[in-house]
Amino acid sequence: MNAINESWLSAANSSVLRLITAGSVDDGKSTLIGRLLYDSKGVFADQLESITRSKYKRVAASEIDLSLLTDGLEAEREQGITIDVAYRYFATPRRKFIVADAPGHEQYTRNMVTGASTAQVAIILIDASRVVDGELLPQTKRHSALAQLLGLRHIVVAVNKMDLVGWDPQIFERIREAYAALAQKLGIAGFHIIPMSALKGDNVVERSDKTPWYDGLPLLSLLENLPTAAPDTQTAARFFVQWVIRHGGHNVNDFRGFAGQLAGGRLSVGDAVKVLPSGQTAKVARLVQFDRDVESVVGGDSVAIVLDGDIDVSRGDLIVAAHAPIRVSREFDADLCWLDRQELSQVRSYWLKQGTRVTQAKIKAVHTRRDIHELQHVAVAAGATLALNDIGRVTLVSRDLLALDPYTEQPATGSFILIDAATHQTAAAGMVR
Repeated sequence: MNAINESWLSAANSSVLRLITAGSVDDGKSTLIGRLLYDSKGVFADQLESITRSKYKRVAASEIDLSLLTDGLEAEREQGITIDVAYRYFATPRRKFIVADAPGHEQYTRNMVTGASTAQVAIILIDASRVVDGELLPQTKRHSALAQLLGLRHIVVAVNKMDLVGWDPQIFERIREAYAALAQKLGIAGFHIIPMSALKGDNVVERSDKTPWYDGLPLLSLLENLPTAAPDTQTAARFFVQWVIRHGGHNVNDFRGFAGQLAGGRLSVGDAVKVLPSGQTAKVARLVQFDRDVESVVGGDSVAIVLDGDIDVSRGDLIVAAHAPIRVSREFDADLCWLDRQELSQVRSYWLKQGTRVTQAKIKAVHTRRDIHELQHVAVAAGATLALNDIGRVTLVSRDLLALDPYTEQPATGSFILIDAATHQTAAAGMVR
């Protein structure tokens, strides 16, 4: 326990990397995360004792079933599969990590989308013993396509269970070539690939002597060295109002600030800004963080903005630089990942939530559906729908005006979710195109 606390304290000022494991069923995702936790001293003694005594162990009596560190649901342990996304936290002296273990089954693709939506790195696991003639499994392709669609910054391909194929470098090379072809089809600019055994720990935390032909870093060292995004001051400032703060309302100069988190860009006192969708303009009079004023804030900072004029600003409004180019519209195209068991209906209204703004919307048309085997969008007939786990390009029409950016340029204003108004289930995750 002391080692864990010291690890977190020493990493107090280090960067945080959010990552997700993905891939097909039984590729070893949960075991890999368990290995990272175990070897980085991120597991408490009572947790180890609990999984050692577990009746659901699937390894030899003398070994620890590391997958049980993330498979916490009773159904997961009974069936030996991952059903829901499990988040775990660990640290090294160089960096903190938030890691999500995503299910491999196709029916739980929506869980993978949920976990990947906030991740910076996707670790795509491939079971080396199951790749026949260089043909990757369908879920490997699907999860890679989703990682690209969601704009994850780094792709790490973990070729797992190399011990089952005798650490054959030719098998590893065939898998590398197959994934390179897949990456080219999907538009993935680059990826890292590592041969490993999550169960045995080879090339996970330390280099393995079984792969003298591999000259790259082990997984943990690679993750420690991947660049994370610094506060982005190059993109345009986007600020969704979360809360209107009022106090001293009986005074002439009562305080009225608009609280939220700046997504990208920079705001400074004196900047001219515009409130959307109304289009009213003002200047930033004050920027207040906790009990002090600051001169400027950058992307990721939480702040209360005080404007120099009494204009109408409410929760859900967007504050941007006065001359920033941004589209304001009720109709737009987007990619939808359908997450609900009930199919998309073009006659129903859904709640659309973008940042803190909530409005109603309808799907005007479904244009294409992504064929995960052909890895391309396929045109569909008029009146087509989307079912659970489908990915499609659609046109939506909202009740109110929305300020929109392409997702690839500004995720804060380029992403949204659809909510079923009757069941309150999240129906879809959307990305503006």
